[in-house]
Amino acid sequence: MNWRTVAFLTTLLLVALACVAGSVEARAQSPETPAVGKSVELRVGNGPIPMRVLVESPAETNTELQIICLFRLTPENTLHGSLIETNEKLKGLLDRIRKPDVFRGELGETMLLRPPAGTLGAKKLLIIGLGDSASFTPERMELVGAIAYREANRAGAVHPFFAPTVIDGGVTKYGTGEIAEQVIRGILRAMRGHQVVMDAGATQPAVIADLTYLAGAKHAEDTQQGMEKAIASSK
Repeated sequence: MNWRTVAFLTTLLLVALACVAGSVEARAQSPETPAVGKSVELRVGNGPIPMRVLVESPAETNTELQIICLFRLTPENTLHGSLIETNEKLKGLLDRIRKPDVFRGELGETMLLRPPAGTLGAKKLLIIGLGDSASFTPERMELVGAIAYREANRAGAVHPFFAPTVIDGGVTKYGTGEIAEQVIRGILRAMRGHQVVMDAGATQPAVIADLTYLAGAKHAEDTQQGMEKAIASSK
């Protein structure tokens, strides 16, 4: 065997060893790296029911009840991001209902829809009004959270999904953690109220078993922290 053959075989061996090492390293890192196409989720600790933050658009969820929020209709208030996606999948239905004589988007106003087959994956869509976007503050979401819990329970949703859609509604000056904290404060208040009424024998046990809170990839951790802050302060 001449020196050229030895050199060629040595090169092949080194290349093979490098490929094996790269494959091992990739497998070692895989638990920390989400697979392509999989939604990222963060568990929220110490809640009275299981809660999680899911990085997914409300236009893409496959759930029994998806909750979104809309600001009051004004000329400057337009849809963005996931709200555009949702409207497109509903074939412009959000545009058609956002009228002064249909759904005004006043704070606390609700509308429950059953999306037609072939549009959204959610079986039901609950819309909650956020009121005027110009005067919006995160504290307003406490009431929205309470409404979301009560309406989801009334709709018989065991596994509801909630998306605040504040940013996609055009208000970007508040952190998602601030928003999430207030939403969960409202949900916890509604849960306490339900327990009081149930203890008095005036209602049935709540059907809600867990809660999924949607957030964008850049805002998932901040949202998780806001939710956990609300839970911690309620104890």
